Parts: sequence; structure tokens; C-alpha cells
Amino acid sequence: MIHDPLILSLVLLVVMFALLLAGLWIGFSLLATGIAGMLLFAVRLPPTISIWDKIGDLLANSVWNSLNSWALTALPLFVLMGEILFRTAISTKLLTGLVPWLTRIPGRLYHINVVACSLFAAVSGSSAATTATVGKITLSELSDRGYDKRLSIGSLAGAGTLGFLIPPSLIMIIYGILSDTSIGKLFIAGVLPGLTLAAMYSGWIIIQSLLHPEYLPPIEEKIDWGHRLRSLKDLAPVFALIAAVLGGIYMGVTTPTEAAAIGVLGSLILALAFRNLTWTNLKEALFAAVRTSCMICFIIMGAAFLSQVVGFIGIARAVSVFIANLGLSPYMLIFVLGLMYLFLGMILDGISIVVMTLPIVLPIVIQAGFDPLWFGIFVVIMVELSQITPPVGFSIFVIQHISRENTPAILKATFPFFIIMLLMTILLCMFPELVFYLPKQMVG
Repeated sequence: MIHDPLILSLVLLVVMFALLLAGLWIGFSLLATGIAGMLLFAVRLPPTISIWDKIGDLLANSVWNSLNSWALTALPLFVLMGEILFRTAISTKLLTGLVPWLTRIPGRLYHINVVACSLFAAVSGSSAATTATVGKITLSELSDRGYDKRLSIGSLAGAGTLGFLIPPSLIMIIYGILSDTSIGKLFIAGVLPGLTLAAMYSGWIIIQSLLHPEYLPPIEEKIDWGHRLRSLKDLAPVFALIAAVLGGIYMGVTTPTEAAAIGVLGSLILALAFRNLTWTNLKEALFAAVRTSCMICFIIMGAAFLSQVVGFIGIARAVSVFIANLGLSPYMLIFVLGLMYLFLGMILDGISIVVMTLPIVLPIVIQAGFDPLWFGIFVVIMVELSQITPPVGFSIFVIQHISRENTPAILKATFPFFIIMLLMTILLCMFPELVFYLPKQMVG
């Protein structure tokens, strides 16, 4: 039996990573770690109650409380919306409509990754779906037109992560449920940081294009305003869906769950309009949405059980006291947590990072004086970093599959955009109003 909660927390970390490295599902790993914590700690119970009875009580309570949530309904709906859009012609229409508007900007069609990912992120909610859908078209298109492949890959890797920051975001939904923070406010709070990050990506592309003219092909045919205006018919469906999904949330008319339902209906209408809604496509989208939603809910369930165990045996309080006794300033605390998230991003996916760390980290952050809304956006950006951090950077795997490039080449191309994301976290600390400005204007 272990009596010191701090020592037990280190033991449980070793147990959890051993289970993950052994290939066990993340949900099972979290559940098994929680059970191990209860068995290893010297829990004092009445003689009439066995340790297994207590484990059963905690498990039943955590599963019910974590999954019996109306707000959680938005998650499978947004997943389904993204799956339907992934199988329609909306991405092709989006890119066709953007080309005439980007040809005169320094860097020209390199910006198509940033703009297309920003727009697609606003209707898909998934970083992986955004990277895969946009990348399948833009990488080959840019390569065929003579654009530098390294800058094309880097801009896609960086911009693809915007699926987490620009709402609707699956990570924000999970964070909102676990932290009891308004999901609607999280969605709105992510807009300005998301647009700022997209602008920083475009700024880097402009600088590289001006410094290295050889990265650009010769100027193509001149595009007049008539061509640009005609291209709006391809962009209109995307903007209409964004307005339908997010407009109600921003105006306080719909909840995120209602907006997700509207998004599913809108995606079905677009699929019908583009004549992509076959029975096969719909069946694939439904099955994929069910698999993804069940996986996420299983992880949430395991994390909720682990968090209850952490609270029950006193780990959360012991860690909070330990960090408080270190005398760290608030921003030094954020710096330390940022390093922790960077490390976890090397070995875990984004959803796992949030659900595993939040039960312990959030009370410490709130005690240090940070707003949960601000910390939510900070965590989302750190999760974005995990998407392009080896060896478990999921966006790296997606791009490798699309581009057929080797991993070192992709990592080299992605590194400048990784640094830009780090600069964004510094900006977020220096100017927290980036997070709070839009939620303060929120109706209702």
C-alpha cells in the first residue's frame, strides 16, 4: 500500500503510460489506471464495504455523470456533419471559389491552405478532417502548378490544426463539459485567436514568398473581377453553412447542440444539392460518426472515473499543495504547464491530453487566478501543437499519407508553423482580451 498521494501519482503515471505503450485502448487504460490507484492506495473504508464495492460505486457515478449531459449531444452531431461534408463536393467547390481571390496576394495560392482550412474548420469541427479534406486537393494542385512542395506541406500542417480552434470544435465541447464552462462562450472565444493565428500563417507565407521568389511559379493568366464575382457561387454554400451553424450561437438564439443539428441538416441539403448523397456515402458517414463518437465517449468515461479516483484518494489536493508551495508566479505556472502539454503531445492525441490532465490541472490554474474560459483556449492551442509534434502528431500521419513524403521532410516543413503556434500562446498570455472580447459582446 502507498500512503503518499504524490508518490502514488507518479506510480499511476508510469502505470498509465505502460498500458498505453502496450497498445491498450485509451479508455481502458484510463479505467485500469483508476482501479490501480484505488487498489494501491491505503483507502480507509468501513468493514462492511469492500474496496471493489467502492470502485463499483465510483465507476457507476462517474460514467453516469460524465455521459448524462445534453451538451454532449452536440459532439456526435458535429462529428456526423463533418463526416457528411467529407464525402461531398463542398471542398472542391470551396477551393475553386477561392483561387480567383488569392492570385494577386504575395504568396498567391499558398494562402489557399490557410483560407480553405479556416473555412472548412468552421463547418467540420475536426482537425483531422480539415487536414485530410483540404490536403487531398491542394497539395496535388499546388504541385502541378509549380509551387514549392515544402511550403505547401508546412502551410497545410499548420492551418489544418485550426479545426480545433475555430468553432465548432470537438475539443472545446469536451473541455466545456469537463470544466463546466459554457460551450457557446468557448466557441465565440476561439474566433479571434483562430483568425489571428491564420493571419500569422499567411504573414509567414508572404515573407517567404518575398524572400524566395523561386518558390512561386510564373504569373498565371490574369483574372478579372468578373471571374472573381462568378466564383462567389462556389463559395456561397460554405458561407451559408457557417452562418447557419455559428450565427445562432453568436446571437444567442441557438445552443451548440441545436446549432449542431442545424449543421447536420445543412450538410445533408448540400450533399443533395451537389448530388453526392448516395446511400453508400450516407451509410459510411453514419458508421464513421458512431465509431468516432463512441471512442470519444469511452475516453471521457475513463477520464471521469480517473478524475474521481484522483479526487477520492487526495492526489489532486496533494499536487495542488505541492505546486502552490513551489511559489511559482501565475505565468511561470502556465509556462510549466505548457512544457507539460508539449511533452504529452509527443505521445498522446489531443482528446486524451485534455481529459487526462484537466481534473488535476484546472483547480490549480483557477487557484492561480486564471479564468477557465481563457485557459480553455490556451489548452486548445497546446492541443493543436500536439497535432504536429512527433512521434504521435496525427496531422503528420495524415499529410504523410496524402503527400507520400517521408516524416523528417514533413517535420522540417512544419517547424516554422510550430514556432508560430508557440508565438500565439505568448500573444494569448500578453493579450488575454483576444479571448474575452467577443464573449463580452455575446447576446444574452
